[in-house]
Amino acid sequence: MQKREKIQEVLQQRKLICDGAFGTYYAMKYDTKELPELANTLHPERVKQIHEEYIAAGAQIIRTNTYACNTAVMCAKLEQVKENIRQGYKKACEAAGCRDDLHREAEENRHVFVAADIGPIPCENAADKESVQKEYIEICRTFLEAGAEIFLFETFADLEDILPAISMIGDKAFVIVQFAVNQFGYSSVGLSARKLMEEAESCEEIDATGFNCGVGPGHMQKIIRNLELSGKKFLTALPNAGYPQSVSNRMIFSNQNIDYFAAKVSDIAVDGADIVGGCCGTTPEYIRKITERVNCSQGERIVKAGTRLTPPIVHTNHAFYAGKEGKKLIAVELAPPLGSDDEKLMDAAHLLKQSGVDVLTFPDSPSGRTRADSILMAEKVSRETGICVMPHLCCRDKNAIAMRSQLLGAHINQIYNFLVITGDPIPTMARASVKSVFNFDAVGLMQIMNDMNESQFAEAPICFGGAINQGRRNFDVEIGRVKKKMAAGASFFLTQPVSSRDGAERLRRMKDETGARILCGIMPFVSLKNALFMKNEMTGIDVTDEVLSRYREDMTREEGEQAGIALAKEVIAMTEDFVDGYYFSFPFNRVHMLKEIIESYNES
Repeated sequence: MQKREKIQEVLQQRKLICDGAFGTYYAMKYDTKELPELANTLHPERVKQIHEEYIAAGAQIIRTNTYACNTAVMCAKLEQVKENIRQGYKKACEAAGCRDDLHREAEENRHVFVAADIGPIPCENAADKESVQKEYIEICRTFLEAGAEIFLFETFADLEDILPAISMIGDKAFVIVQFAVNQFGYSSVGLSARKLMEEAESCEEIDATGFNCGVGPGHMQKIIRNLELSGKKFLTALPNAGYPQSVSNRMIFSNQNIDYFAAKVSDIAVDGADIVGGCCGTTPEYIRKITERVNCSQGERIVKAGTRLTPPIVHTNHAFYAGKEGKKLIAVELAPPLGSDDEKLMDAAHLLKQSGVDVLTFPDSPSGRTRADSILMAEKVSRETGICVMPHLCCRDKNAIAMRSQLLGAHINQIYNFLVITGDPIPTMARASVKSVFNFDAVGLMQIMNDMNESQFAEAPICFGGAINQGRRNFDVEIGRVKKKMAAGASFFLTQPVSSRDGAERLRRMKDETGARILCGIMPFVSLKNALFMKNEMTGIDVTDEVLSRYREDMTREEGEQAGIALAKEVIAMTEDFVDGYYFSFPFNRVHMLKEIIESYNES
């Protein structure tokens, strides 16, 4: 623990200057297209030399050449990655003048700290997140075994994947987390700089936090100046040299702005940054200029006066939750049309308004097949009927920029309620020409919406909920997902259709273990063909053999609808003592069936 206490003591007394970029400097210096991290084992003398150049330029913290040391980027087995990490840490320690023993204490007259550098592991599939989190833990454990006492997680868009590793590190090391945001202050998953800093501030194991990469020094200074900081954590700032240009398919940074860069970084230090340095495009010359300009005496650490972290807003729904006293909330789904003719949908909406429905919901191109936009459809229905609307938002088709843009437009048009879902995959036949986005899953989008409620919609917060798949094979996992969604701000849940006692009992357990506000899904099948299609071709729809036995091939339309109405009534009877409402999805928009279901329920 000696070194951890020492760096904290040093930062209380003075600012520290970090090194500059390793990867872009290595590529420029050796004109090679090989992954810079491979040099740890292929060209260790080059690695040590670059570290020594940065130290000679004045760097007091150097980062190991391990930013991309992971199985995904290196296309290697975990044991190979671990060996590369060990060699990279060894070369950094040698350059810093550390002893050969495993304590690796820096020489007292050098004051050079070695930080174990960890970058993001690419992960496009939400199902792979658990394995990615485990790999971060293994990477950190390897560094700890090598003697690392400072960890620097850099260029992250959020904390989700690295929190288990940070928890594992605990108080064994000094932990720095740096986020990458664009010039507008948002990360690649759409979280604002303010939200990212709040989350880091709330994590006890993180000692320092700030920003690196993404932007040049001018934009980073603006982002930092707009923050409200508590001063609980040390602040870091490592901007890029500027913005690169593409030359012969390579991203090249200009080195004509070194004096400007150093001046801006010096200003950022005056604004309160405790650790400053450089990221992509910077070289030892940039660090030398920073060293000449930055006054490293700490003095009184600067924090904006009167600032504090804002607690999460407790959402209330000024529309959707205005239900009838003592009655269950009723939501009905209307699928937007496949074409531009919305006559049938509008007729259904007007009919449902007369039925006393609380909210109409509009799916967002379910099953990956194009339908009219859910938000625009909801806006038209709201405008023409006055009924409360709730479009679905899925994460499959749009990145964080588009999502935020949609939410802003929806809010301007007084659309305040949303059902947030991860989204169905794109059909196999379309995948050659249509690509999923999946910047984040439903929980990630909820975090963005929670952030926007605090930063942009404070006077009229949006209300959002999530989905429950009670048919998930591992129901404990689904319970955990619901708890995560509630922590991210979800205030209600709509379920997959229930048609069996087993499904109802699973929802009862969900209610008991989470306390979630649940609207039970009901789909009144209208024919044997309809029920068979839902059972065999739609995932997550609960259709038992007992339900199928209620339908015959020779049923009339009226008989089929009556069988569906009877099924709906039975589901209500099985769940009315614990659910908060019902979410109806009528096949073929046969919404006229609702009147008989509701009248029967109200009479009881």
